[in-house]
Amino acid sequence: MPGTNLTREEAQERARLLSVDSYEVELDLSGAQDGGTYRSVTTVRFDSAEAGAESFIDLVAPTVHEVVLNGTALAAADVFKDSRIALPGLAAGRNELKVVADCAYTNTGEGLHRFVDPVDQQAYLYTQFEVPDARRVFASFEQPDLKATFQFTVKAPEGWTVISNSPTPERPADNIWRFEPTPRISTYITALIAGPYHSVHSTYEKDGQTVPLGIYCRPSLAEFLDADAIFEVTRQGFDWFQEKFDYAYPFAKYDQLFVPEFNAGAMENAGAVTIRDQYVFRSKVTDAAYEVRAETILHELAHMWFGDLVTMEWWNDLWLNESFATYTSIACQAYAPGSKWPHSWTTFANSMKTWAYRQDQLPSTHPIMAEIRDLDDVLVNFDGITYAKGASVLKQLVAYVGMDAFFQGVQAYFKAHAYGNTRLSDLLGALEKTSGRDLSAWSRKWLETAGINILRPEITTDADGVITAFAVRQEAPALPAGAKGEPTLRPHRIAIGFYALEDGKLVRQERLELDVDGALTDVPQLVGKARPAVVLLNDDDLSYAKVRLDAESLATVTQHLGDFAESLPRALCWASAWDMTRDGEMATRDYLDLVLSGIAKESDIGVVQSLQRQVKTALELYASPAWRETGLAKWTEAALTHLRAATPGSDHQLAWARAFAATARTDAQLDLLAGLLDGTETVEGLAVDTDLRWDLLGRLAATGRADEKAIAAELERDRTSAGEEHAAWARAARPTAEAKAEAWASVVESDKLPNAVQESVIGGFQQADQRELLASYADRYFAVVKAVWDKRSHEMAQQIAVGLYPALQVSQETLDATDAWLASAEPNAALRRLVTESRAGVERALKAQAADAAATA
Repeated sequence: MPGTNLTREEAQERARLLSVDSYEVELDLSGAQDGGTYRSVTTVRFDSAEAGAESFIDLVAPTVHEVVLNGTALAAADVFKDSRIALPGLAAGRNELKVVADCAYTNTGEGLHRFVDPVDQQAYLYTQFEVPDARRVFASFEQPDLKATFQFTVKAPEGWTVISNSPTPERPADNIWRFEPTPRISTYITALIAGPYHSVHSTYEKDGQTVPLGIYCRPSLAEFLDADAIFEVTRQGFDWFQEKFDYAYPFAKYDQLFVPEFNAGAMENAGAVTIRDQYVFRSKVTDAAYEVRAETILHELAHMWFGDLVTMEWWNDLWLNESFATYTSIACQAYAPGSKWPHSWTTFANSMKTWAYRQDQLPSTHPIMAEIRDLDDVLVNFDGITYAKGASVLKQLVAYVGMDAFFQGVQAYFKAHAYGNTRLSDLLGALEKTSGRDLSAWSRKWLETAGINILRPEITTDADGVITAFAVRQEAPALPAGAKGEPTLRPHRIAIGFYALEDGKLVRQERLELDVDGALTDVPQLVGKARPAVVLLNDDDLSYAKVRLDAESLATVTQHLGDFAESLPRALCWASAWDMTRDGEMATRDYLDLVLSGIAKESDIGVVQSLQRQVKTALELYASPAWRETGLAKWTEAALTHLRAATPGSDHQLAWARAFAATARTDAQLDLLAGLLDGTETVEGLAVDTDLRWDLLGRLAATGRADEKAIAAELERDRTSAGEEHAAWARAARPTAEAKAEAWASVVESDKLPNAVQESVIGGFQQADQRELLASYADRYFAVVKAVWDKRSHEMAQQIAVGLYPALQVSQETLDATDAWLASAEPNAALRRLVTESRAGVERALKAQAADAAATA
């Protein structure tokens, strides 16, 4: 949407001029069942540092009826333009502004999202305001450092419940819900959730403290809501965070609301966290899904302190909010007494860090502390560097200063800045005091530079296998073409692990922790020791770096990767192999052989599922086209073998069923999918439940074995919003020109689809088996993407810009077409970044395909 940007300079000037005291927001949602617009009345009280100054307040609304500043009515047509209301002639000291507007419900997951559940035909509302979307619901000074109190009054339909940041009042007889004012918080973490939601309530109680807890979902999901398990994780987080932070939970209650069509995983609204309702599992899932859900719950709870209680001054420190929440949530899973996921760092190493490594090798790579010039910058900066690299570097910082000193510094930070705004320097200053370390050089090299280092061991032994010299070589590869900055060697706190084969298992015999800096670091402590079977740099995954094995270790790992006694070193080696495959250092066919040799021994179900996804990606994008079908056939047969061999009813059985269904290709394999779907075939212990049925049908649709009639019949069995999304995916996946044209038109030529359905259509449209059918859409993409970007909201436009890019057309022609478009279309910085990132994926795939073609079959 044009005219909705805000620059950092504008925000700084507004913060210099204004301080905000309070908002009173009245919303009339009584017509929400019918949709359209709703009346929004905002009264905001603020101080101006200068008499006669001019500023502005933000609002995105179809209509503004009244603007009254200090008792004087301003002509709305004169002062409201491009999502801003001009505020001329401010008084020195206190000012009062009243804005009356009609605001619009959305179906994009931004602002006030409205969803109608096909099960009960009832409307359900929730807000999503990060980054700049509170202004879609009420007039606001939309920047994080202008904190204020917020008092919401909401008129809702009969029988609805309304939830906000403050405790929910007793159900009012007049259907007008009047909330008490919040503490001082930023606009983007205010929240309203309204509708006939189902709820379960409890409390957190400890040492005289009582915090009301609530869990909400739609009634159609209530039978699947495992509230006890969610409360258990939540209480674990309360215990661990309050001890580590030495600061009591800062809000009056803690509600978690599972809401439909949510764009992200969750959102840290103060005291009213919204979470995607796919986390209410309606079918069997593996323990890895419960682990991910637990991490999400803990991530948002950590934000109550880091982000909500203490908030960044500007979005350049967004990384610190997200990285801190990510690091502490995983640390809580790893270290909290009674945690069900003590191996959470394994999951982190094999999932989030691979995301970070990928992001850090794109042309758009940037320092962790990114330069955020405006809102357009931050909207595309919720990436692998902001979350995963930042969390990895915080883990490195904890190793560098010590965990006790780290949390002591955090405790001082919260006490000093409660309900205020900070910069990175405030946190680093607190950590310097508690650790005694000067962090200026560390911060400069880790937070203000881009790119990733490579660590390699250099080992010399004598004839008896005794180490005579040991060093760690650090490399700083050139940044990707187009990236800003210079390669940087960094200080790393790492552990070196020595592993020996004992009774068929790779067991750690020795561990040395040390600082590595510069191009070469000698390690005299290891001289004179017998050379082990495997030398593993960055053991325990303390630092953020790509690790390579020496030749002897690589040979052992190639034969015995699945034989590590512990899950984390296995995950590190798996991640290294995947990284080498993406870099074209390992042929896809060799990566497939490595996975097939070790995956049967992999006990960690999260790692198994990561490997399954990575193999599928490698075969579809990185395999030589001439060999691709051979590799896919080999993998699919192996998946079927593992499915039949897995323990009945186990997580591994379910994971292999989905992996097999994703690439089934022969008539016999597709017959098996059809038989599992109609009940004529069974696999002992495998429950073909609702979501697995859609997996089976989706593949049958993509291969032409299931038509519209079959999809409609399955949707009739599952008349839910999830069913509608699955059906949209399956329809778009059909291998016909008509199906592709219909899918394209519904996304590109119309803007009627809600966000979740649009995402499903795009996912079904892009099928790796259908490259030829999709080839003509490359030109169509470049013809429309800029216009789509200019007309749609950010979330919807980003789905299209990334999801419909011709990533499957791995060719020089795609690169050339992209370059021509970038040169001629003049996209803004955000769209340019997204398209450039997609182009980099094609370029990487071409390099990997060449490496695979050069390998011996």
